Amino acid sequence: MEIAKLGEFALIDRLTSDLQPRNASTRTGVGDDCAVLHYPDREVLVTTDLLMQGVHFDLTYSDLEHLGYKAVMVNLSDIFAMNGTPRQITVSLALDKRFSVEDVELLYRGMRRAADKWHVDIVGGDTTPSLTGLCISITAIGEARADDIVYRSGARDTDLVCVSGDLGAAYMGLQLLEREKAVFIQQLKKDKNVQFQPDFAGREYLLQRQLAAEARGDIVERLRQAGIKPTAMMDISDGLSSELMHICKQSNTGCRIFEKELPIDYQTAVMAEELNMNVTTCALNGGEDYELLFTVPIADHEKVAQMDDIHLIGHITRQELGHTLVTRDGQEMQLKAQGWNPLA
Repeated sequence: MEIAKLGEFALIDRLTSDLQPRNASTRTGVGDDCAVLHYPDREVLVTTDLLMQGVHFDLTYSDLEHLGYKAVMVNLSDIFAMNGTPRQITVSLALDKRFSVEDVELLYRGMRRAADKWHVDIVGGDTTPSLTGLCISITAIGEARADDIVYRSGARDTDLVCVSGDLGAAYMGLQLLEREKAVFIQQLKKDKNVQFQPDFAGREYLLQRQLAAEARGDIVERLRQAGIKPTAMMDISDGLSSELMHICKQSNTGCRIFEKELPIDYQTAVMAEELNMNVTTCALNGGEDYELLFTVPIADHEKVAQMDDIHLIGHITRQELGHTLVTRDGQEMQLKAQGWNPLA
């Protein structure tokens, strides 16, 4: 069905008519001029991400349901990175005439799966025509007690540097998808009726990390249960090196990171070798892992060392000592922020 035949308001009603608020802070959701939210005794956290076709995603290999899921998760990740709890999102879409009503329903299906996973309400948004493809803008709203919020600026000398999950897999997934796309285009030039089957065998984890990112709210909850409050925290969207440099800059500190402690999945290492890429460089600079990078006081060492899926990769130092990567053979190198620059 063409979106134009249905109309904007009928499309919105079709996508949102069965949405029921689940958070007490959601007084009124979709259906009025504004959503009404009520936070009597909490700080309100607000974040927005804009995803552009051709810049942040490629519909050659990004299916719409996974894209919708990822678009929501990357926003919720920012709320978790502040040690907050996400409660609501708004969804705004710009669509060209290639997209049908069914396409938008697929996109929304993924968004709703992500929202349902973290008990988040969809409370509004906007739709508009586009001449340049698909654009997705999501605003996430969360809450936290003032004393619980974790900023980037709280790291101190001797704090431990920790990261959740593993690094570089999302970037390797992107490289895999781009490689298979290039092969497809080459074959298509030779035969426009080619039946192409991409080679993804044994690389499913890399694809999942790239196409269906997960916000690590589980890590935030486990830290709370263990009585650990990070001194500084960020999610890893642009690459570990870039995010760590942000923390150091805003905290007026240096850092010392150990290459041998970087958590790297087996599929990531194999793919990097196959592409003749340095796996450490991929782990440091790849981006889109959406793991949590955080610092904790050294007094919490025993607690955090016993937690599954959390890795101690170094420690914070005085600012004058700089930013150092200690290689596997004991050499020291200056750590540089070489993560993704979206405006470059």
